[in-house]
Amino acid sequence: MRHFLETYKEMPDDLLIEQILAGNKALFEIIIRRYDRYLYKIGRSYRYSHEDTEDLMQEAFVNAYLHLQKFEHRASFKTWVSRIMLNGCYQLNQKKHRQAGWELQEHPEDHPIPLFAAGNKMDTNYTVMNRELNHILESALIRIPLSYREVFVLREANGHSVAETAELLRISEPNVKVRLLRAKAMLRSEIAKAYQPEDLFEFNLIYCDALVHRIMITIQTG
Repeated sequence: MRHFLETYKEMPDDLLIEQILAGNKALFEIIIRRYDRYLYKIGRSYRYSHEDTEDLMQEAFVNAYLHLQKFEHRASFKTWVSRIMLNGCYQLNQKKHRQAGWELQEHPEDHPIPLFAAGNKMDTNYTVMNRELNHILESALIRIPLSYREVFVLREANGHSVAETAELLRISEPNVKVRLLRAKAMLRSEIAKAYQPEDLFEFNLIYCDALVHRIMITIQTG
């Protein structure tokens, strides 16, 4: 199976989707592995636990598979599946607030997603996933208003274009640019210069394999 998937590993999303819709379900594993790290960053940026984030990712990928025929290619698949994940995160956020006894007041485009601007490149062996750095980052990020946090994770960590970010958040492209500039100005310069945004909330390969296994079982037996 691994050798079989390697044959399709570099295939563009559109062609992969055609193959999957034609009945080759196994190829959906490539889609999962291609985009799991982006969905993980979205979920973790909501301050959800690793376990909750994995559950949301599984739900998002299964929903994407079940509705794959509705993907119209007007946006990239990355944007489409990110929207599914964002909706799942927002719905869970609403549920948690209702359970706590009060209604969430923000609109879907106002959900909290913290991140920071890209800085200088670091040694490839360095990682930001340690307790001390996480504490420093969270202390800085908590002061950024919600409307700016969301732009950061989509633009700086997940690499969405201005147009894609505007579509995902349902705001104008100029608004995306303004929010991004203002958010950068809000963060401490030493954090912005020292760490790469793509290193935040990395989805470990061990977790990836387990998640892929669960999703593929759901798809194959569904």
